[in-house]
Amino acid sequence: MTTAPTRPRPASLKDRLEHYIGGEWVSSAAGGRVGVQDPSAEEIVAEVVQGTAEDADRAVRAARRAWPGWAARSPRERAEFVRALGDALAGRADEAGAVIATEVGMPFRFAVPAQVQLPIGVFHSTADRAATHPWEETTDGGALIIREPAGVVVGITPWNMPLYQIAAKVGPALVAGCPIVIKPSEVAPLNAFLLAECCEAIGLPPGVFNLVGGTGPVVGEALVTHPLVAVVSLTGSVRSGGRVAELAAPGIKRMCLELGGKSANIVLDDADLDAAISGALEHAFFNSGQACNSLSRLLVPRAMLDEVEQRLVAGAEALVVGDPFDAETDLGPLVSDRQRTSVRGHIEAALADGARLITGGAGAPPGLDRGFYQVPTIFSDVDPASRLGQEEVFGPVLAVQPYRGEAEATAIANSTPYGLSGGVWSADRDRALRMARSIRSGQVKLNGARTRENLDTPFGGYGLSGLGRELGGFGIDEFVEVKSVLG
Repeated sequence: MTTAPTRPRPASLKDRLEHYIGGEWVSSAAGGRVGVQDPSAEEIVAEVVQGTAEDADRAVRAARRAWPGWAARSPRERAEFVRALGDALAGRADEAGAVIATEVGMPFRFAVPAQVQLPIGVFHSTADRAATHPWEETTDGGALIIREPAGVVVGITPWNMPLYQIAAKVGPALVAGCPIVIKPSEVAPLNAFLLAECCEAIGLPPGVFNLVGGTGPVVGEALVTHPLVAVVSLTGSVRSGGRVAELAAPGIKRMCLELGGKSANIVLDDADLDAAISGALEHAFFNSGQACNSLSRLLVPRAMLDEVEQRLVAGAEALVVGDPFDAETDLGPLVSDRQRTSVRGHIEAALADGARLITGGAGAPPGLDRGFYQVPTIFSDVDPASRLGQEEVFGPVLAVQPYRGEAEATAIANSTPYGLSGGVWSADRDRALRMARSIRSGQVKLNGARTRENLDTPFGGYGLSGLGRELGGFGIDEFVEVKSVLG
């Protein structure tokens, strides 16, 4: 365990009582505010403006006024702004990392590469893609296919990977020629205001990027139902995605929904266990398990179960849970008391359902009585039909599921209503690829492949994991209309 070190106080860790609309910092129509909590100390560190439906309307109208001019710029010009935005964020990487470590709880040593460098990479890779994207192409029959900006975009983003999810919407939307209004999570919004300052610093034209603070039921719903909005892109829970789809349907709005997951990580019998177990722990407990693409189910051959369990327990119990600003910390706190309560509810339900606890439990590590800490927890012999086998926990809880034969592994992997991510471990790439093809999910990582090395590839899910794709050319196409010109 660790003691709390001296905490940095980055310049952006301050009250944010104005929205960024039409290139200006403006007060809310009502003047409400909400506190932002440091989950490791259970203290309010800043207050953020609480927007209204009127604020949402102002932001959408500012974006609509900006649309003709922004859409008229060439993709190359738009990409230059997006690249500059990445450069501006890079100049504030440590500051942004410290802000996110404070409001989300991810250890600072991971927050900078994962929470800041990844968004920078998204901005840069999206700008690169703009140069080769098929904005216009001719069919064999001589028709001209034109990709045109769809219109005003609304981006509603979560608290767990806040800046990355903003970048995955802002970069492609701007390159496509669409102004955007961002509504960040009220749980971790401070990083979004830092990005708005970066937009201001690079001289992004007024109204191209707008930021409105507030809650989903007030600001989010006002944005989604606004008649001038053409596309809604949301990352969040299945429940929030369903609500957005319901609200957007009457206006026949385009939607890109990146939702939950219950992803399977399959270890085949020829896998390198040293690498597979290390990777399994990393992919399950990254950001304290608070990741939609967490590989939260580990499928292993039953003949290898004892050895796998021993390795998992040793690895999990070696992880250091503690203060996000301690250099030795591997896992920080969960983001809120509400999230911790939810995770512990899942743990208690798993025990009631008969899953075998091999390490952890519904509690904090010794000595961490303050802060929303949760000990890393692993269950084995998890029934695929049980709640732990089916439901997203969004915390540091790994479910081990033994199988006999590849056909059973495939059946277990595909037994949930989700289909966001997955993993396969094998010494034989062809065998791993065959298994990957059998998994019904939008992404499969072979032998621990990392997201940061594949920022130009599409990301999204099957089933309850959502609609549409982010990143790369597929991500850009979420924000365009396609026109055919014949003759």
